[in-house]
Order: sequence, then structure tokens, then C-alpha cells
Amino acid sequence: MPELELRHLRAVCAIAEEGSVTKAAARLGLTQPALSAQLRSVERLLGGQLFERTPTGSVPTELGRYVISTARVVLDDLGQLLTSARERAAGPASGPLLAGSMPMLFVAHLVAELRARIRCTEVRTEIEPSPPALLEMLMAGRVHLAVFERFDGMRQRELRGIELRTLLTEPQFVAVGERNPLAARESIDLGDLADSDWVMPPPEQNTMRMQLHAACHAVGFTPRITHHTTESSTARGLVSDGAVSLAAPSSRSGDGIAIRPLRGDPLSVQILVATRSDGMLAGRAHEVFACAAHAYRAVVDRNPTYARWWIDHPEAHPDLDTALLLARPAQPR
Repeated sequence: MPELELRHLRAVCAIAEEGSVTKAAARLGLTQPALSAQLRSVERLLGGQLFERTPTGSVPTELGRYVISTARVVLDDLGQLLTSARERAAGPASGPLLAGSMPMLFVAHLVAELRARIRCTEVRTEIEPSPPALLEMLMAGRVHLAVFERFDGMRQRELRGIELRTLLTEPQFVAVGERNPLAARESIDLGDLADSDWVMPPPEQNTMRMQLHAACHAVGFTPRITHHTTESSTARGLVSDGAVSLAAPSSRSGDGIAIRPLRGDPLSVQILVATRSDGMLAGRAHEVFACAAHAYRAVVDRNPTYARWWIDHPEAHPDLDTALLLARPAQPR
């Protein structure tokens, strides 16, 4: 006899949260017909319809509301059970946990999550702007985990002993000075930046250089990169005085700077979470990924424009969303 499975509960919750079978399927990494078939199976098992199909989306029935609320409790309890059991089985980790990362706005939240979820005496960070350098540090054992952007040539590397997952595909926004006429727009066409001076990291640390050139060429111009710096206050000063730069979408406007999305999302980057499969984090890559998921989600709402983009683009962060469903936010010890 068929039985109700955890994947069924996750599917029902995803449909309720997205308000659409199509959006829920994208979030779960399924096709729409496959998720619809799952939903029909669940409804047959439970003996009733869980959602009304309306022109505006899927609306829970009375039975659906009961099942959804109960499913969330079950999934939360399961996540807590798994975390607690693994912590007890692993015991306290000895020595400091060494985390490497590019300069990213969610690093402080990541440290807090790691402290709360991974039982260790101390968390230390190594901030390195170069993704290849971070990967080398991880492979050499100088850090236990690393968070960095996917870079050219990475597929050709031998990643033996490294567990690698994509946290999300992050759109690149643009920073312009508040006195720039483009700052008055809700979003900016890349082509409107053809006459601008660009601020970028040095070529050896710039994962977006080739992608920026390709995107600009596609709309008819070559970007004029006149300033190279990795120092944020210098970059902000140059932008405030008239230059432009790419910006993390969770960056806040202010202090003479306006952060705006690029229309059509012509530029994006994959953020990766990598752990060593041996040592302190052996068998715990999923927990590290959950830490990164909660940490990143904590900064999305810093920029209301990005918060809206996030809701409209679930396809950019399906694994992150799944990790959020499987584990409760960490509570400081």
C-alpha cells in the first residue's frame, strides 16, 4: 500500500508557499508534470483535494490548510532531530573551525550559524578575494570550508576530497552615484552605462571580467574599466564621484550611492560552498550548507529591491530554499 513520504510533505509545503505548482516545481528541481503527479498521489492517499486551482494560482482547501500546518511541524521536528542526533554522534569538534570566504555581506551571519550548528571550540575566518586562492587553501587543508564564486577554469581542476554545492545563482546589481540621473530609475539597462567609467577588482581577482565584457559587447559597447581596487571605501568614493561598479544585490543604497538592478539580469555569478570530505567536517557538508543557506537568507532583505527579486526568481536558489525547509534557524548557544 502506498505511504505518505517526506518528499510529499515538502512538495505540499512548497506549493503552498509559492502559490503555484509551476513555481514550486522550479524550486524543488522537478518538472511541473512530475510535481502535479506527486500532488495527485498525496490527495489520493489523504482522501481529499488539498488545493483549489484558480486563475491566480493554487489556494489551499480547508483540508489543505490542515495538512500544510501539520507538515511544517513534522519537517521542522525532523530537521531538529537530524541536527541534534548528528551533533551527539559527532561529539564536540576539537580545535578551531577554519572558514575561508571571499568578502561577502553574509560572512558574519555564516560565522554565527557555524558557531551554533557545528559544535567546535572556535570559528576563525580567512577573507580572500581570489576564488582560485580559496580553493587552493581548501585543498591544502589550510581551511575546512570555503565560500567563493565559480571561476573560469574551475571545471578543469581535480577536486578529489572536496564536496562542492551551488548555494545560489546571484544576480549582479550596479552601483551608481546618487547624483547620477540613472539613480532615479528602478532598474538600469546595461547599455545606458556605455559612457561610464567602471570600478572593478584587479584582473587576477575579478571573476566577472569576461562576463562583463561579453554582456557589454552584446549591447554594443566595451566597458571602460578605469579604476582597479578591492577596497570598498575607495570604490564607493569613486562611484559617488561618477563612476559605476557591480554590486552585491543585498548591498544597501546610501552615503551617496544608489544600488539598482540591471534590467533583464544580464550578469550573474554562482556562489559555491565547498568543504573537505575529511577532518573536522567529514560527513557534515549538508550542515555547513544549511549554515550558509540561513546566513545568506538573513541578508536578502537588506535591499528591498533584492527581496522582491528573490521572491520572483525561485529558480535561482532551489537548493538554498530546500536547506531552509529542512533545518530551523540556529539558536546561539
